[in-house]
Amino acid sequence: MTLTDDLVKKCINNEPAAQKELYKQLGGKLFAICLRYTKNRAEAEDWLQESFIKIFTNLKSFKFEGSFEGWAKRITVNHILSDIKKQKKLKFTDELEENTLMVEEEAHSNITKDELIRFINLLPEGKKVIFNLYVIEGYSHKEIAETLNINEGTSRGQLAKAREQLVEIHKKHNRINERIS
Repeated sequence: MTLTDDLVKKCINNEPAAQKELYKQLGGKLFAICLRYTKNRAEAEDWLQESFIKIFTNLKSFKFEGSFEGWAKRITVNHILSDIKKQKKLKFTDELEENTLMVEEEAHSNITKDELIRFINLLPEGKKVIFNLYVIEGYSHKEIAETLNINEGTSRGQLAKAREQLVEIHKKHNRINERIS
């Protein structure tokens, strides 16, 4: 069974096999989103479970306009942001976390998706969230500002600083790899 309107309709009718199939098809993608916002696998698993509860609870509000996967991703991201704000983990700072690596060499452009995700997780929470929302989720600075209750300038500034820090992290990674080789 593919992710079709028919599958969604069966889920709306509370058909367990369809719900299981929907989880099977979307679980990995939504879990990857959860992992981008936390270093803690258990927290990502909790967010995934809670997101699916919200998805199944709100299925009747899906209007079959646009992609169901996009709708589910939006619910997941909104849930994550709500939880981060509730935990008051979202801070905007110019400081790198202690485990973030810094050097002055040029960064190389060949980077794998897994490396990028690891590097993003080294960013301070505020920069990580804004980078994920803007670069990966495709939110505009206006949407980010409204979602996080900040101004657009803060969003733009934090994104620029996140990109700078990612370049520095990548440089250090390459330097370490050169020493190992």
